[in-house]
Amino acid sequence: MTKELVKSIIDCVIPLQVIQSPEVASVLLKPERLKMLEFLREPDSATGIGRKMNLARQSVNYHLRDLEKHGLVRFVENRTKGNCVERVLQATARSYVVSPAALDRLGQDPETLRDRFSSAYLVQAAAAAIQEVTRARERAGEAGKPIATLTLEADIRFRSAEERASFAEELTASIAALVAKYHSDSAADGRTFRLLLGSYPKLSEPAGPAAATVNLE
Repeated sequence: MTKELVKSIIDCVIPLQVIQSPEVASVLLKPERLKMLEFLREPDSATGIGRKMNLARQSVNYHLRDLEKHGLVRFVENRTKGNCVERVLQATARSYVVSPAALDRLGQDPETLRDRFSSAYLVQAAAAAIQEVTRARERAGEAGKPIATLTLEADIRFRSAEERASFAEELTASIAALVAKYHSDSAADGRTFRLLLGSYPKLSEPAGPAAATVNLE
């Protein structure tokens, strides 16, 4: 395999892969496999991974075969060392996120929750957004088109609960005014976008990756 072809394979690594299958999620969420994916940010063989993790090559091969079977790592090249030929693999993405769809019926619909000020509603709405954006990414990819999205983030320190409530009221009124200004039911060629805004207390210390989120960077 030429160096140019190997480079093109390595360059195919995507920034984010969303896991929607319960089977693939169960394959991914095992401590030793998460560690292997971390090491496989760069191409390596079972022998190299075994050396880094102090595991037998046969054990590493078992895990890598399962990861490759489910599309979490990909073959890069065969590398000859002495009389042996090693298969070199690489993680298919820099980060992996497990979609609520992988929970099947346990992924609750936010419409079943009534309190829009509850943390449960926010979590469920964010989960639904993951599923919808994932489907939109897939359809855009199949059509060879970009997907139009917008992400806004800001930290706000309120002086009191009263000011926080006032901010929520003003923000709601401002969003309602913008929606009324730009929304058009009669736009036959228009496209509907979903706007999701949420706020929650910022943690004093950076949060580590959640159980369902694997960031390899």
